[in-house]
Amino acid sequence: MIRTPLRPLARILRARERGENPDAIEAENRAQRHAEIQDKARGRARSRLCFMAAGFVLAFGTVGFKMAVLASSRPSEPRVQTTGAQIISQRADITDRHGRVLATNLLTYSLYAHPRQMIDPEAAARKLAGIFPDLDLERLRKDFSGKRSFVWIKKKISPEQMQAVHDIGEPALLFGPREMRLYPNGKIASHILGGSTFGKEGVASAEVIGVAGVEKAFDQWLRDPANEGAPLTLSLDLTVQAAMEEVLSNGMSVMNAKGATGILMEVATGEVVAMASLPDFDPNERPRPLLKGDPSDSPLFNRAVQGQYELGSTFKIFPVAQALDLRLVSPNTMINSQTPMKIGKYLINDFSNYGERLSVTDVIVKSSNVGTVRIAQLVGVERQREFLKDLGLFEPTAIEISEASTGRPLVPQRWPAVTAATVSFGHGLATSPLHLAAAYATIANGGTRVRPTLIHGRKPRRDEQVLSAEAARGAMAMLRQVVTRGTARSAEVAGYEVAGKTGTADKPSPNGGYYKSKVVATFASVFPASDPKYVLVVTLDEPSVTGVSGAVSRTAGATATLVAAELVRRVAPLMGLRPATESQLPMVERPLPDRLKLVSN
Repeated sequence: MIRTPLRPLARILRARERGENPDAIEAENRAQRHAEIQDKARGRARSRLCFMAAGFVLAFGTVGFKMAVLASSRPSEPRVQTTGAQIISQRADITDRHGRVLATNLLTYSLYAHPRQMIDPEAAARKLAGIFPDLDLERLRKDFSGKRSFVWIKKKISPEQMQAVHDIGEPALLFGPREMRLYPNGKIASHILGGSTFGKEGVASAEVIGVAGVEKAFDQWLRDPANEGAPLTLSLDLTVQAAMEEVLSNGMSVMNAKGATGILMEVATGEVVAMASLPDFDPNERPRPLLKGDPSDSPLFNRAVQGQYELGSTFKIFPVAQALDLRLVSPNTMINSQTPMKIGKYLINDFSNYGERLSVTDVIVKSSNVGTVRIAQLVGVERQREFLKDLGLFEPTAIEISEASTGRPLVPQRWPAVTAATVSFGHGLATSPLHLAAAYATIANGGTRVRPTLIHGRKPRRDEQVLSAEAARGAMAMLRQVVTRGTARSAEVAGYEVAGKTGTADKPSPNGGYYKSKVVATFASVFPASDPKYVLVVTLDEPSVTGVSGAVSRTAGATATLVAAELVRRVAPLMGLRPATESQLPMVERPLPDRLKLVSN
């Protein structure tokens, strides 16, 4: 900055020439300089005051706005903010449709040690091996006497075991609180629940994560604090599930079967009321998976979802229902059933000789392979394929368990005439029993597709009409006659109008071809037939029952139907379904008196 001198030489010389006092010039310049300095200081002070005022206005405005927002918002409890480094140990319960607990949490303790602080490592190792027989004594000795400063001993212990460890008196043996997952019903619904294990672990807490089933499919939801502890409500009925597993287990034993599957589903909603796969396991002590051999030999294998089977004659209702829908046949249309039937180089035969002609209804009642193929030929290869695809038989089910994605049906890549023929009576296309249950539910639901679900109260989505209501009613009437006078007469349960279809399919051999004496026997049913409410599918893997005469039978009519009938007797009353009296049954379904039966025969 250029400053003006207080005594400028030119003005001083002129003042002296005029006889003026030069000091007056200095005083004038000094006063002017002081005035300029004061003006600048005043400007700076004014700017600072304006800035401070603006800051105060902004701050108080922000506070006022926040107070207004809080005053106008609804009150709520504050939530704890979680961080990525924190171990989230809380996990929501899982309940059945009536609120009964299927999975919950239990406070327990872990056991760990600081070997460097031990007083008597040898005695501690020896006494711990006595309390926990599964521990390796030599391993404990090595861990306690080595250089390690921290050793996990047990991830969870019982109160009795905790007291026994206390009694050892070793101060370097410490306990850490944690929550463990508890399945109070043991093996019941084990394949649906799946199981859990510990994820991130610390001495004060441990993260519980799902490893299979519903626990894995809803893992994030079950661990989300935002749900505020609300349970996950499944569509299962615990009482019905327990009854199903008991009946299946007994049936599996009586029928000498390798495995068994049962599925009970609501027709209107697709909600699975019970679903069992045997053999099963206890999710509290989940076994290790098999690393070699047949996966179905493992108790972890979920036959209802993961098992892909050729389900035999249970498929015969599909081409018949489609032909009814396309108005290619009626229930009374006569079909050529003369055997054998030749397609290319292959011969198709029936279990018995049913004569030269059968009505469409009797094709289903007597389970004629030849008659079914004739009807499938009327439908045509492309239309047959599209119909089965619309039923959901070409894709995994969307049921809410982690194994659902692995249950992809085995669909032929090519679909020539011979494939269309064999698929029409349940060979050449392998699906799970759950696929079959959903397809039968679609027929029972008036032709509207049903998608299975394990979540209770979920609003079913509006789905496509796969089949006309008239064709669906016609198919249901045929399935009812299969039970009253066909291959499934053993499935009849008084008062419940069971309708269904048997299916006995040879098991494919891993070396190619089929086994001669191993089958998968299935009975797919609906009840009550006049007002369908439930679908029940029972599948037995390799059943074999010896009759009074000593003959061995493996057919579904002699095995799966008996198990299904007992299931209906047990579970229908549990679900509040009362048996209809004879006067309440439809006229066409009333049984004839024995005297009239003899006359008619």
